[in-house]
Amino acid sequence: MALDWKIILDLLVSVLLVATIGYAVMLNQRLTQLRKNRDDLAKIIVSFNEATVRAESSIPKLRKAAEDAGQSLQERVEKAQSLRDDLAFMIERADTMANRLENAVRSARTEVKGGAASVPPPVPRAQTGGSAAASGLSPSLSSPSLAAASARAATMAAAAAASEMDVDDRSEAERELLRALQSMR
Repeated sequence: MALDWKIILDLLVSVLLVATIGYAVMLNQRLTQLRKNRDDLAKIIVSFNEATVRAESSIPKLRKAAEDAGQSLQERVEKAQSLRDDLAFMIERADTMANRLENAVRSARTEVKGGAASVPPPVPRAQTGGSAAASGLSPSLSSPSLAAASARAATMAAAAAASEMDVDDRSEAERELLRALQSMR
């Protein structure tokens, strides 16, 4: 029976050795795959490092571009605000001048209407359409002197408004408006 134990132990050791050899073969195949994958992994790591270096080198360029764009935008905003303020000022001045012109025209019309009673009615012209009185218009409204009087009043009001302003306070548009009104005289 002592022999039986030796054979059983030898058989048990040989079965364990066969299992160990099978496991070693399987482990060797996996290590081979791991070595092959390790080379691929090393290539991936190298390309990742290169991409990281490129990204790090482009960050300052992006910051510089963002700062330049921000400064350019800020300059445009400041310029737009300046233009908005100038336009608001010009509109305010134009409203004031328009009100003065309107008041001058009103006063000129009232003066012409008041003075029309003392001025004799115009002599009717001998035209095919008849006279101004025959056309149904009052003599003071059909008179060409009314248009001329209101134009003179508007010009005088503009000149008065212009004389009240300092020359340095006028914008280019105001100067052009004054030149146009003075050329109507």
